[in-house]
Amino acid sequence: MLQQLALAFSLLLFAPVAALAHGPTPQRADETIVIAAPPEAVWAELVKFGDIGAWHPLVKKVTATGGDAAGAERVLTLEKGEVTEGLDETDPAARRLSYRLLKENAEAIPVSFYTQTIEVKPEGSGSEVSWGARFYRADTTNEPPEDRNDEAAIAAMNDFIKQGLEGLKAKVTAK
Repeated sequence: MLQQLALAFSLLLFAPVAALAHGPTPQRADETIVIAAPPEAVWAELVKFGDIGAWHPLVKKVTATGGDAAGAERVLTLEKGEVTEGLDETDPAARRLSYRLLKENAEAIPVSFYTQTIEVKPEGSGSEVSWGARFYRADTTNEPPEDRNDEAAIAAMNDFIKQGLEGLKAKVTAK
């Protein structure tokens, strides 16, 4: 009986500690922009997986392999380093592409993993482009440093997406 009481007491004592020990939660970044161009024109820029550097202002250089089909890869050179992404799906009928982070670089973008989807839909005489990302912060420990926590990851992903959408808009409407 005494052993059972000791066990019960130790479980009660350590239960709060176990409840506090958890990993990171997935984060989201979602942005939408309206572009005064037909969906076909916007999609024509997006579908070229290796050409993101032609319209995204944060991408300094792109090295791509595999074309524009699922399985293609690209290495993005950003201001603070490179990340490698892989194309999961291209759906021309839905004008949607999805890709994921294959090789992280927390200096370049403070995340440990992400998936992103970009979709183009008709909006009046133009297009609505939605770009969404699901990701985890760079440091997946319970107490990450400020430059690798959830807030840093959210800020970086929102900035990347917003600047990308503005760059896409500028590229498509300049034609």
